[in-house]
Amino acid sequence: MINKVRVVRRLSFVVSTLEIWAYSYYDVNKSISVEGSKGDSAMCRNIKTLYNFSPPATEDEVHAAALQFVRKLSGFNSPSKANEAAFNEAIEEIAAVAHKLLGSLVTNAEPRNREVEAEKARIRNLQRFGE
Repeated sequence: MINKVRVVRRLSFVVSTLEIWAYSYYDVNKSISVEGSKGDSAMCRNIKTLYNFSPPATEDEVHAAALQFVRKLSGFNSPSKANEAAFNEAIEEIAAVAHKLLGSLVTNAEPRNREVEAEKARIRNLQRFGE
């Protein structure tokens, strides 16, 4: 018999882990690469939800989340040549796991609208930081 408490705890752990990395990603309009081609040297600090949006999260969004997670864990914005293969492999593996997780989650809630959520975030930022 499956222990429901253990399953719920495990799911909570998975969701917490997901919040750490899969929700963090750059704005989709920014060009993202391991080298930081747009000159973005700072790691993304925003935590954004990838799940339950209409339209669903794109490949670029999931890849960006994986990139941010690997950057956060490693402490490198871009790896040295010696670490580049491991860095890129980790990004691909995490992106694959994120796709699997996002594809397996279920909800009865209506999908959120990206434009509405972006506007709410802009309003919160204006209230928090002013102009």
